[in-house]
Amino acid sequence: SGVPGRFQAAIEILVEMVADQAKGIVHSAESRKFVAPVALTVFFWIFLMNSMDFLPVDLLPKIWALISGNEHAYLRVVPTADLNGTLGMSIGVLLICLYYNIKIKGFGGWIHELFTAPFGSHPLLYPINFLMQMIEFLAKTVSHGMRLFGNMYAGELVFMLIALMGGTATVFGFLGHIVAGSIWAVFHILIVALQAFIFMMLTLVYIGQAHESH
Repeated sequence: SGVPGRFQAAIEILVEMVADQAKGIVHSAESRKFVAPVALTVFFWIFLMNSMDFLPVDLLPKIWALISGNEHAYLRVVPTADLNGTLGMSIGVLLICLYYNIKIKGFGGWIHELFTAPFGSHPLLYPINFLMQMIEFLAKTVSHGMRLFGNMYAGELVFMLIALMGGTATVFGFLGHIVAGSIWAVFHILIVALQAFIFMMLTLVYIGQAHESH
């Protein structure tokens, strides 16, 4: 009780930010009871996974090598720099979207929409409409996961290239490694937070679209 501390205030700002974004995109108050916490979880989860990029490139592999006794320990530290992880999360979002499509429109209403949107309900247009719907679901899911993966994979590669500079037996390479690594780490803080925010917003947008009828 009493005046909230800085940590509590920061958490409340994040919670209110996500709640406001969810309110503007998902218009069902009942759905927001689930969707808003999901969006907040997505943001924090991806932010923490992205933040693994700030660990020294060889820190965890060295620790594993000491524990296991295996000198050749290879480890990709950043989970979001692996396409399996990002596509897994985007498929999870797709399943939530399918759930809300059926819950809001009913199974029959959703099937009807698959065959009648976006070009109309003429029987000759059913195959085209269905194909367009499948392409839309596929494009959303793949681009959702690929966007996060591409940005984090590129950032991880830059960190690795900068780390290689420090391995050169020259003063220039050592100083360049420190300066470039520090600059890129500061810039990467923005990328880490921005990519988590974008993934969260796209999650809200896709779920919001599942509530709308064509």
